[in-house]
Amino acid sequence: MSLSDGASDDDVSVPLPREGGSHSGSIRKGCDPFAQTQRSKLQHRRARINQQINKEMRMRAGAENLFRATTNNKVKETVALELSFVNSNLQLLKEELEELNSNMEVYQTDSEAVNVPLIPLGLKETKEVDFTVPIQDFICEHYGEDGSVYDKEIKELMELRQAMRTPSRNQAGLELLMEYYNQLYYLDQRFFPPHRNLGVHFHWYDSLTGVPSCQRALAFEKGSVLFNIGALYTQIGARQDRSAAAGIDRAIDAFQRAAGAFNYLKENFSNAPSLDMSGPSLCMLVRLMVAQVQECVFERVTLTTQDTHFTSQLRLAQEAARVSTQVTGCPLMKDYVPFSWASMVQVKSEHFRALSHYYAAAALCDHTLSAEGDEESEKAFVHFYVSPPTGLTLSQVLQDPDKRRKLGKAHLRRAVIRHEEAMRVHGLCKILRKMDILQDVLSLTHKRSLDKYSELDREDDFDETAEAPEIQSQTHQKPDITPPNFSTVQVTDIFQRLGPLSVFCARARWGPVRVISLQRREGGLGLTLRGDSPVLYIKFDPICPNGLREGDYIVAVDGQDCKWAKHGEVVHMLKSPSDMGVELSVITLHSHDTQVNVSMCVCEFDLNNTTVESFNRKKYRVSKSLNLKNITKANEQTNMWK
Repeated sequence: MSLSDGASDDDVSVPLPREGGSHSGSIRKGCDPFAQTQRSKLQHRRARINQQINKEMRMRAGAENLFRATTNNKVKETVALELSFVNSNLQLLKEELEELNSNMEVYQTDSEAVNVPLIPLGLKETKEVDFTVPIQDFICEHYGEDGSVYDKEIKELMELRQAMRTPSRNQAGLELLMEYYNQLYYLDQRFFPPHRNLGVHFHWYDSLTGVPSCQRALAFEKGSVLFNIGALYTQIGARQDRSAAAGIDRAIDAFQRAAGAFNYLKENFSNAPSLDMSGPSLCMLVRLMVAQVQECVFERVTLTTQDTHFTSQLRLAQEAARVSTQVTGCPLMKDYVPFSWASMVQVKSEHFRALSHYYAAAALCDHTLSAEGDEESEKAFVHFYVSPPTGLTLSQVLQDPDKRRKLGKAHLRRAVIRHEEAMRVHGLCKILRKMDILQDVLSLTHKRSLDKYSELDREDDFDETAEAPEIQSQTHQKPDITPPNFSTVQVTDIFQRLGPLSVFCARARWGPVRVISLQRREGGLGLTLRGDSPVLYIKFDPICPNGLREGDYIVAVDGQDCKWAKHGEVVHMLKSPSDMGVELSVITLHSHDTQVNVSMCVCEFDLNNTTVESFNRKKYRVSKSLNLKNITKANEQTNMWK
């Protein structure tokens, strides 16, 4: 799907929500951005700065145009001076926004557990959108109905979007975003033809820089909402209490789902007008989320490893090395991500590498190997290093306590060096220096390694400390990238009064509504009908008036709407006793860009002799409410998805 105005998004691979399915009631209340909570204050400040950045950028664009257009040197000097002020203000605003985006502490848990803070992502801000006039005009022009009749539906849509702007940081907030995302499918089908836009402008701000983007393509709205789903998952993951295994598991699940949302966005949307939804940025976010999943896995292994056995300590060392490798592999976009993010990634890389060497030293120095445990320990030790220690065999290291002590001391030396580097990088970043919990973690682990090194250091040990070999990273739980499951939130088409979506959609073309008066005769009305929701007239009969055409859809009987009526209901309405006959409102479908093909059983009623003939048709334009499973299957069969 393309996020730009010029490209079509017809072939997007989005699981389609259920039409006419079960609906537990729309969530219409988001959190109040002006409420006196730390996170809400932060969100309000972000919105204010985004508006100021937008204003300054408009001023800069106007000044640049004037500078290029004028030939008066004095005016040019004045404009150049104004441009310098505007650029200075923009730089200050972006620095202020970066500081807000770097405020990771607001999203952290209130638990007293001492853990390295996780990196959350702020939500994209957006302006209000007024759908009233564009949708009313489209209904009048395309559907031939009075658009004001649908004021209630338009208001409901706008309330849903307004609530979606400030979702609560829990499951209800996620469901609210998914409800609006699913509702956008119906909005796309109802009001966005393939080669025309509705004339609605969607304004969204970059999550990290605050730079505004404006597009008329509904794909941009979909992509931005999907981005916020992923961002909200990161905030939920960061706030979990990771002092217990259950909280760690919830954090793992949240970050895996965040990675899945960003990965889905990367694979299905293109030509993003904002940098935060570009391919490189989304790739970076996916890798960062996976690295944080690995970090939580290490915390769970540390928490659940009660024994201090040799192999258990080796496993902890390899898990920590795995975290360091994952964090180091995150392709951070230079000059785009906040400096605090880059600093935090570097701090984590050094910190977890130091932990891997600490646990390696603990395994070598703290445990006396028994004869029974030698085979198991040697088997675990074989694949522990990337390359074995120089001049030593693994069996020699395991059997000789002094060699184990010296190798453990080498690991501790590297651990202390890595800890000190992590503390140095931490001290260079003003934002990280304000995070007391991070300072506590780095100080405690550094002191622990120093104390351990002091225990092993001997006065008569004049041998130069050898260089510890690199530890092979390994994990017992590889992170999963969990794609978003939109079917978990069932929605009902807000504009279902327009009629079944298979016929009454923006891609269909039909003639104006025609009213046909039918008089009852001895042979009946002369109609043969098929299907339901809506019912079709399919067979010509000599007594049938010329105003009806084969394939016409019956949309009303005697002024009573029957677009959603079942076959039997329409037959009953036509057969109701009346001496004055009936009036049919019908339309003729001229073209349809998409067609859903399914195998279903329909009943054909011949009103001349009131017989019923049942038959199966493999391909038939469905005009009844389809559930999510059927629509998804139909799309896969017709290659509508990317």
